[in-house]
This record gives sequence, C-alpha cells and structure tokens, in this order.
Amino acid sequence: MGHSSLVAILDVQPELLDALSALRDRVEAACFPFPLAGAARAWRTREEVLAQLDDYLVPRLRAPEAPLLAVVGGSTGAGKSTLVNSLIGRRVSEAGVLRPTTRTPVLVCHPEDRAWFADPRILPGLARAWAPRPRSEEDAEGTEEPGEGRLWLRLETDETLPRGLGLLDAPDIDSLVTRNRELAAELICAADIWILVTTASRYADALPWHLLRTAKEYDVTLATVLDRVPHQIAEEVSRHYAALLAKAGLGDVPRFTVPELPESAGGGGLLPHTAVAAIGNWLAHCAEDPAARHQAARRTASGVLESLRTRMPELAGASAAQHAAAQRLARYVDEAYDAAAVRIRGAVVDGVPLAGEALACWRQYPECGAEAVRSALEEGLAALLRTEVAAAEERTLCGWRRDRAGVVLAEAGEGAGPAVGDAVGQWRRGLSRLSYDVCSRDDSVDPDDAAALLAVAVLGGRRGVAAGERLAELFGAQAALRVRDRAMDALDAAVDGLLRGERERRLGPVDVLDVTSRQQAELIAALSVLRKECA
Repeated sequence: MGHSSLVAILDVQPELLDALSALRDRVEAACFPFPLAGAARAWRTREEVLAQLDDYLVPRLRAPEAPLLAVVGGSTGAGKSTLVNSLIGRRVSEAGVLRPTTRTPVLVCHPEDRAWFADPRILPGLARAWAPRPRSEEDAEGTEEPGEGRLWLRLETDETLPRGLGLLDAPDIDSLVTRNRELAAELICAADIWILVTTASRYADALPWHLLRTAKEYDVTLATVLDRVPHQIAEEVSRHYAALLAKAGLGDVPRFTVPELPESAGGGGLLPHTAVAAIGNWLAHCAEDPAARHQAARRTASGVLESLRTRMPELAGASAAQHAAAQRLARYVDEAYDAAAVRIRGAVVDGVPLAGEALACWRQYPECGAEAVRSALEEGLAALLRTEVAAAEERTLCGWRRDRAGVVLAEAGEGAGPAVGDAVGQWRRGLSRLSYDVCSRDDSVDPDDAAALLAVAVLGGRRGVAAGERLAELFGAQAALRVRDRAMDALDAAVDGLLRGERERRLGPVDVLDVTSRQQAELIAALSVLRKECA
C-alpha cells in the first residue's frame, strides 16, 4: 500500500470498504489478556485502529466530499480553547488554565455543514448536545439532553467558519481524568487535520513531540501553533522550534506563532484577529481550495491506510506472543498432571494405599469383615489421590507464578475434594460389578469378599500378593488374573477421569481467554485482503 497506489484512494470501491469492514472486525475481536511486554501497546494500537476506522477513515471514504474536521489538540493550558474562540470571534469553548474535572469537546462548523457533523455515523461514540439550547428546531433534531454515563460532543454553528470545515476543541491530552485523555486521543485520530498547540515554555516537552511523531507516522495533514511567545524571545524561540521540527523530519509542517498578549494571560479573552489571521487563512484555504481540500483528505486517509502496514503486523505479533503464552501455561498444567498420573501409578504398584488402618484391617481379615477392608482401602486411595492432585495444582501454580503471563491466573481455586470422592466411588462401583460378575459362576463365593480381595490385590502391592493368591484359589489362576487386570483397568479409568477433569478445571482460566493461533492468522489475512484491494 504505497502512496502511488493511493493517489485515487478517495475514489473508493465497495470492495475496499468490505475489506476495511472485515479488518475492523478482526481488530475488534483481537485480545491481549496476558500482561506480556508489548501487550499494553497492542491494546492501545487496537483502540487507535478502531477509532480511526470508525471515526475517520470509513466515514471519509464513504463521503470524500464531506466537510473536513480539524482537531485542535495539546496539553493543559496550551491555549487551545482561546485559539478556537479567537478564530470564531466569540466564546464557544470554556477556556482557562485550571480545567474542570470533566471536559466536553466542542465542535464548531458552518450552519450548512451541521447535518454532517450531527450525523451519528461521525464520531459514533459521542452523543450530540447543543448548549445552552438549540438555535432552531432543525438544530434540535438528532440531539439529546446531556446525562450521566455518556460521552458528549457539544455542537455549535457559526457563519464565521468557512463551509466545508469543522473545528473541534478537544480535551487536554494530559488531563488528570483518564477518560478525557483517552477521548482526546480518539478525537485526534478522527481528524482530517491535526492542529497541535503548544507554548513557548513547553514546546520541547515530551508530550507535544509524542503527538508530532504520531502525526508523522500516520502522515496526516498537520499544523503547529506556538502560543504565548514573548516578543523579546519570539525570533529565538521560533528559530529553535523550527530546527527541532526539521530534525524530526517535520520541517515542511505549517507553523504559526501567536504572541503573548494580555488577552491570553488568563485564557479567558479573545485574541485580536491579527494574532490568529494566518491560522484562519490556512484553514480556509484547506477547506475552500479544491486541490488543497482533496490533498488534506487524501493525505490523511492514505496515511491511515499506510500505517496499517505496520500496525496490523504489530497486532499479529502481539497475538502470536499471547498464543505462545497460552500454550506455555497449558504446558505447565499438562506436565504437572502427567507427573501426577505417573506418581499415582507408582504408588499403587508400591501398595501405598494399603497402610495404616487399611493394613490393620487386612491383617485381621476375614474377622474384621470385607466392608471394613474395602472402606479403609478406599480411604487410603482417596488420600493418595488428594495428595497428588494437590501437588499437581501446586506445581502448576508455581510454574504460573514464575511466568509473567501466568501471574494473574495463579489462584488456588476450589481444590479437588468432591472430584476425588467421585473417582473413588466410580472405582468402587466398578469393582462391585466385577465381583458379582465373577461370582455369578460360583455361588460358594461371597461377592463382597471377592471385591475386598480384588481391592487388596490391586492396591496392596507386595503386601497384597496373598489376596491375589486367594483369588486364584477361588476362581483359578487365569480367571483371577483376568479379573485383577479388569479391576486395574477400572482404577486407571477412574484416575484418568479425575486427572482429566482437574486438568480441564485448571486450564479453564486459560481456555476462557480464547487466545488461539486463529487470531494472528485472521489479522494477517485481513491485512492481505486490504492490501490487494489497495493495489
């Protein structure tokens, strides 16, 4: 998407709008939930792309001859509102160095352009309001009364402005109110023309230069206003500012100087016409001269499209990092529960469940009864499963806590108590079915005794050998081996089900984030389609 292919970008085809719509959907669906390096930047880029597509690029491409929007931006106390008021010739925007805690942006346009800027397709996130009241019934159409919880854009009309131009006084880009800062950035992204206002005392600050670098990156139509310049140092300051702009590759940016005057001292007065005439003439030229007007709109639209060449791969790269993090966190879980399966199987082979009360009952069998042996063994099995599941949980959490992506997910959860009981109960029922099945061919053997012997033979390790020998005496060696293998398979199934459920429970916080490789692929595919349409 080089500039040569975008000379006629405003002669837009439906296929380009479709490609932009698909790209917008992919960007909106993108998420970067893990706190990785670059994730915060990816979120900001995502919001900027959405804002520029919704608030600027798509409306501009749909209506290339619509009025231009010039957004006046800058830091607190730079003189933005005084500049706007002075260009109009009356107070339309509250000015002053001390800002209120909330700030409603003000957009002024020629009365004949009112319908365009009142349309909710333009800056769709902002409700419209007229203050203090609509000038006419026509002005009142499509506007609402301001209320809590909404973002508002105050509309003004004035015949002082040339037709084809809207002038928007944005909130301070360094406002103490987070939403105001975000809104200021969104409004700047919605502009055909950026007007950056800074002061003689702050023109070298980091914030104005961040905006300037962003404007250069997007190749937008840009002008700068150096405000409140004392007469004594006007030439020196202007020369130094020009040198800084040239060094930054912005030497061709229109630059205007506003002298320090008594009217601007408190930010509440109107500057004389002579102080702002050059800026007003430049804006009028942009709006009224067909070539300049087309150049301003084309350059900014082309710049936004061109910037997608780098911003979309950035989002795709951040998506890839997020997917890799999700896979890494899942790997911690898999490794922990795979290890638990191996440890449980080894403990069963070693006869760990046949200890303590279970071993005492077995030594007193058959006097103590088959049910006592089974219950004690099942409790031993449950204790083993609880221990290993808890250990797997802790290994997972330790891995997550060491991983930047996993810190936010490393919460203990509810544990596996009920699930262990369910697994042991499942195996108990399977053991009962097996014992009744094998005893159905020999009425002389009690199924409960057979189940107890099976439990000891499976869980007792070397200490359970005698139980296996007793089964062989009752049913024959081959039959005893078969039923013992089936009992072991039933135990494996119960344990596998338990660990699978616990694995899924622990993976739940990762899975719910839905960070897949598909996100990266769709971002790249959407950019590829857009580039094809722009070729």
